[in-house]
Amino acid sequence: MQLVGTQFTSESALAGNDIATVPDFPAEIRAPAGTLAGVSSFQVNISSSEIFTAGDEPNVLVAMNPAALKANIGDLSPNAVIIADRESFTDANLKRAGYTSNPLTDHSLDKFQVFEVDVTKLTTLALQGTGLSNRQVVRCRNMFVLGLISWLYQRPIESTVSWLESRFKKTPEVLDANIRALKAGYNYGETTELFASGYKVPPAKIAPGVYRNITGNSATAIGFTVAAQKAGRPLFLGSYPITPASDILHELSGYKNYNVYTFQAEDEIAGVCSAIGAAFGGAIAITTTSGPGVNLKAEAIGLAVKVELPLVITDVQRAGPSTGMPTKPEQADLLMALFGRHGEAPLPIIAASTPADCFECAYEAVRIAVKYMTPVILLTDGALANGAEPWLLPDLSKLPPIKVEFATNPDGFMPYARDEETLSRPWAVPGTPGLMHRVGGLTGEHLTGNVSYSPSNHEMMIRLRARKIAGIAREMKPLEIFGDQEGGDIVVLGWGSTFGPIREAVKQTRAAGKKVSHIHLRYLNPLPKDLGEKLRRFKKAMVAEMNLGQLLKLVRADYLIDAIGCNKVQGRPFKVSELVSRISRALED
Repeated sequence: MQLVGTQFTSESALAGNDIATVPDFPAEIRAPAGTLAGVSSFQVNISSSEIFTAGDEPNVLVAMNPAALKANIGDLSPNAVIIADRESFTDANLKRAGYTSNPLTDHSLDKFQVFEVDVTKLTTLALQGTGLSNRQVVRCRNMFVLGLISWLYQRPIESTVSWLESRFKKTPEVLDANIRALKAGYNYGETTELFASGYKVPPAKIAPGVYRNITGNSATAIGFTVAAQKAGRPLFLGSYPITPASDILHELSGYKNYNVYTFQAEDEIAGVCSAIGAAFGGAIAITTTSGPGVNLKAEAIGLAVKVELPLVITDVQRAGPSTGMPTKPEQADLLMALFGRHGEAPLPIIAASTPADCFECAYEAVRIAVKYMTPVILLTDGALANGAEPWLLPDLSKLPPIKVEFATNPDGFMPYARDEETLSRPWAVPGTPGLMHRVGGLTGEHLTGNVSYSPSNHEMMIRLRARKIAGIAREMKPLEIFGDQEGGDIVVLGWGSTFGPIREAVKQTRAAGKKVSHIHLRYLNPLPKDLGEKLRRFKKAMVAEMNLGQLLKLVRADYLIDAIGCNKVQGRPFKVSELVSRISRALED
């Protein structure tokens, strides 16, 4: 189903629609088939106008088995279309899904438009004579469904045919079977009288340019690659595979022709330590992980803070604690990113808000790391990593420069001398004549970096590093307010992947005549210098985040504003309707 969703998304992108997606799949490699825990789904929202979320209530649900129906039926609105694979609704499958009767025949679905399709039988008939085994034939059912849905929404299937030709070019019998199943599904929709009509979604009116469909993980990988190219330095990724961050490693491993080096380490600690070594050697160094990996990397990140080397740590957040729900999104790593190291070890934190925004945030993280000689944490999450949207390819000439200057002059060289503006120290690559200096975890003396146990020196170095990070706020642009610029009844503050649901909820409440506005943060440390002033323009402030109130605590502590929390920790993004309801209640209180 992930393949079907991905290809349907690509077809819709080529049709010119605006798109938002939410893939949802089990954490287990082989989840129990036919059970609720084993359901894999892919929700796609396509539109002829601008959209911000994958939608609250699907218009069409394709249920390949009873478990898929039961897991998703609660999201459907009355009169929604359900396409069910009739042959999969066997007694055994119904029992696995927890049904005591067949929903296709017990009238429990009467408020929906239910279409029973013999997907398995029709796929088998379409592939007669191919010589494939029964198991291989059944695996082509997803292509039949994709063809049927493509007809229902009048999607072009030529791109899917081309993709299949590329993927299965070495196995022509499998290629032929998948194309036949795809076209059989499309023709079934075309010729059967089962459906009264299809859907037509015109192209969206969007800014002209070249677009591609992109996921957050792909955008992150490309952002890092472009940043390294701009800096004129090799890119090194030291990483250990972990869901949902692994695709960044996979993607970057294919960019060797762009001077990209990927190292799959034996564990999380080795991954970050190898990246620190690469930064010491003059490379653009990154490490990617999720929450559990940040736990393990904490001591090494503290080392990078102390020795002041440029390093980007990408945390693709997932539901926790511990192993939690590895394939489900959450925003509960913010306080860990801020304070999850021993000692005073502040560093910049940037959060991406959409899949395409991951490109800009990855680029910005590298720029800040190099300019201020500091580790930077980039926060995304599972919803952004696996979600997709159209991405307008940027004009690379307009991206801000990333200037790398290595120290080369040994006369008067001090490894911890400070730039007057940024307080960054020199980047001295090992092997440069006359620039030998000490690096290590023990507190270093001001300027020389030699080991020092002086109490006053220790405090001086901690305060210098803190001032360096705080000074990044000087170059942040003024915060944008969506809505009432001079103030109103309530402002909703968000960060990360809550952007889409918040923006759509605010648009809907404003359309109802309510004075509601939206501020969204990219920089979480340091916070923008105008945040407090802009929050105080409003009678109330609400912080919406997928945790129990982590940014809320910071806002209350830093600005003494009695902000309201709107929190969700279910491993699922906010629904727009949830936020609209919460905003309305806050206005009434």
